[in-house]
Amino acid sequence: MKKIAVFASGSGTNFQAIVDANKGGSLEAEIKLLVCDKPQAYCIKRAVNEGIPSFVFNVKEFASKEEYEKKILQELQAAEVEFIVLAGYMRLIGSVLLQAFAGRIVNIHPSLLPAFPGKDAIGQALQAGVEETGVTIHFVDEGMDTGPIIDQQEVTVSDGETMESLQMKIHEVEHVFYPQVLNKILN
Repeated sequence: MKKIAVFASGSGTNFQAIVDANKGGSLEAEIKLLVCDKPQAYCIKRAVNEGIPSFVFNVKEFASKEEYEKKILQELQAAEVEFIVLAGYMRLIGSVLLQAFAGRIVNIHPSLLPAFPGKDAIGQALQAGVEETGVTIHFVDEGMDTGPIIDQQEVTVSDGETMESLQMKIHEVEHVFYPQVLNKILN
């Protein structure tokens, strides 16, 4: 069973979906660590509730990305992590982690990449007036949402769709789709 770390920056709904899939037996992995860059993020409380150790840091306490990534790497090595799963982690991964975990970092993004990379992909899709958007799971490289695509699932944008309604539809897909794809990759 692969040992994974989940990186998150916010409420942690995808983190929780991964934990729930793991507990339910549909994701075979050992979740060793939550890594979070926002000391007040709700995902930390979710990790505590699930008995999963957390490494929480504030980027302002480090001189550079390289410095905080070296600290993250120490934590990952201490936990014997083999694979990194990004689940709403709002920072680009830098060279320290990319080199140490080459080909073993996965991200989820709320659009059909290459369309609407970066922040506010759902808002970008609504503004563009597309009839379809979706969810992409991809390997991470040095770019923003540019790594090789592993799998995608479409989500229809209905007439009169709001930011909130489309966000809910995408989250529903993510929470099932991400654990399924992770299970295939890890096993």
